[in-house]
Amino acid sequence: MSAVIERTPLGTSSSAAAGSGTASRPRWRDPVPGFGLTLGLSLAWLGAVILLPLAALVLRSVDLGLEGWWQLLQSERVQQALWLSFSTAFLAAGIASVAGTLIAWVLVRYSFPGRKLIDAMVDLPFALPTAVAGIALTALYSGTGWVGQFLEPLGLTVAQRPAGIVLALVFIGLPFAVRTLQPILETATREFEEAAATLGASRWTIVRRVVFPPLFPAILTGFSLAFARGLGEYGSVIFIAGNIPFVSEIAPLLIVIRLEEYDYAGATGIATLMLAISFLTLLALGLLQRKTRHG
Repeated sequence: MSAVIERTPLGTSSSAAAGSGTASRPRWRDPVPGFGLTLGLSLAWLGAVILLPLAALVLRSVDLGLEGWWQLLQSERVQQALWLSFSTAFLAAGIASVAGTLIAWVLVRYSFPGRKLIDAMVDLPFALPTAVAGIALTALYSGTGWVGQFLEPLGLTVAQRPAGIVLALVFIGLPFAVRTLQPILETATREFEEAAATLGASRWTIVRRVVFPPLFPAILTGFSLAFARGLGEYGSVIFIAGNIPFVSEIAPLLIVIRLEEYDYAGATGIATLMLAISFLTLLALGLLQRKTRHG
């Protein structure tokens, strides 16, 4: 003899549920109450902190007018500054992702003396003021610096060149790549790797077919964070870049220059361009990450 257990909504008896027949569909209570309140507070905070300033930025740039926007888009200095900012941020994020993957792998998979010290040093760019980082990098890689004095005779100039910008952005973006990937490696098991090894797979095949696919979404997330951080970086770049127009002048510096010239419409116009391009880039990276995670 089998017993049939009938599930009823919370706070409703079985007889009441049976007597209601096909009345209205029962509403189940959320086991964790307060969804409406928390959602409202979240949207209010999001609107006040993020959406409202961005809307003010876009509305302020409207003062340029069609002619002003056309002149801004046709400006070779603006084009070069935007290209330099996005290209160096993209390249630095790629380098930081590769180096961060190796560092995270070593910190998680191997045990050696000084591992905890190296693990703590990864977070130093978070705590170090960016201006201090820029001064330190300039002291190292300038023509008279400890490292630069040996590189320049070889034809390798770092300071006052795009290479210096990439170096500074790798410095500040590396922790994002490491800390994003490290928890995934810590929770991953080696059972599939051992199974692939027992089936005769080579080490390269195990890395390419077993290890890398689950880690790729996390690597892409770290890349996106490092890229977004590098786009708006200012303090650590202006010291080592040299700020030479058409050579090493980044878009955030050009915005500051326009503000110092009291050209507020031009400054907000450049910022709006950066906002639009970065949003489309991050949107594409997010869609790629979602596709790799679910596909």
